[in-house]
Amino acid sequence: MNPLPEPEASADDAHAALELSVAPPPGSDQPPAGPKGPRRSRRRRYLWRGLLGVFVLLFGYIGITLVPYLTAPGTDPLNARVAEWARDHDMSMIVTWLENESYTPPATGGTLDPSELAQLKARGDAAKGDDAAGRARLKLAPGDRPVDIVPFAAGTIPGEGVFSPTVVGPLGNPIVESAALRPDADHTADLAYVAWLNQKALRFTLNPGYQQPGGAWDEPDYLSSDVLPRLVATWNGGFKVDPDDAMGGFYEGGREAVPLVDGKAAEVFYRDGSLKIGQWGRDETMSPDVFAVRENLNLLVDQGELKVGPMDGSGADWGYTIKGWYYIARSGVGMTANGDIVYVGGNQLSVYTLAKLLKAAGAVYGMELDINPDWTSFMTYNGLQDGQHPAAQKLWDFNPPADRYFSPSDRDFVTVHAR
Repeated sequence: MNPLPEPEASADDAHAALELSVAPPPGSDQPPAGPKGPRRSRRRRYLWRGLLGVFVLLFGYIGITLVPYLTAPGTDPLNARVAEWARDHDMSMIVTWLENESYTPPATGGTLDPSELAQLKARGDAAKGDDAAGRARLKLAPGDRPVDIVPFAAGTIPGEGVFSPTVVGPLGNPIVESAALRPDADHTADLAYVAWLNQKALRFTLNPGYQQPGGAWDEPDYLSSDVLPRLVATWNGGFKVDPDDAMGGFYEGGREAVPLVDGKAAEVFYRDGSLKIGQWGRDETMSPDVFAVRENLNLLVDQGELKVGPMDGSGADWGYTIKGWYYIARSGVGMTANGDIVYVGGNQLSVYTLAKLLKAAGAVYGMELDINPDWTSFMTYNGLQDGQHPAAQKLWDFNPPADRYFSPSDRDFVTVHAR
């Protein structure tokens, strides 16, 4: 009998037979060969090419977006520039984590070091009239000089809370005075600082930064040569207006960078050079005499009353701080009942401490400015003596360099000149 013919093998059967013929014996370390090997090799190449593409895109994006922050003008340190870049590119959580890991909260208790004690004593001696500025100060009417601040912490330290001459005006009278004191009853190993500025003797100007608010303005973003004569002081601006950390607006020279918001705390700069602090829309309103307005958060002191309590701290209302700690570098500005200006700054202040210091310095209206170590500063200058190359002097030992505003500033700031 003739055998039945075998059916023709299909293409699938042939492919399976080929795979069996090239498969390694059981237990062998020999890799499989044949058609599967090239396919796996191609997949690996595609995978590596994809990963390389992602790597190139990621680092290309970082390079393109970060370089402008690193090469921008100004004196901001590298860590501050990188942190600003990260926060502006949706990486705030990473920055916050890094800050939290490196933050050490201030210790309670303790005593001032010898250099701080000597500083306070020198202030007290100067206020007594031991030099020409002190003697001129004592000749002024009480209404033309600040009232010393009663210390918050226990114990008597010579010179604590005592105002002494810092800048002397053209007539020989102090037009800026400063004081230092322990900021509260618990943090007794550190000092907070207060500057008092005689409104009648000074002119105040808001200088926009090239990033905050950004854009072109009549006032420069640095201390140009034409603003150096008679330069007396500068201080830092407030929170960012873009994004809306300040919860308020920025106006200068007839136009808004960010719309002003009624009810917010405001520095209001008038065309005659005067400065007022108050609630926008209630205490101060738009008029032809208003040249600039810088809003920041809500009032800390309103009509002589504190508007914050001991439990107010880190958050959108008063600024996100490292680890959410209440005590951090802070600054604020206020106006006294007779119109003089007071500035408060320190390395370890809470919102409540800042408000109490503003009120103790005589402020009936007070507001917070910028916070955290890389942004707070107050400098005085001898522009009355050297109008071409005035030297800058720090009010206290803060992080930014004393010459920070001689270079273009990414953030707005205030300049003060003698009339």
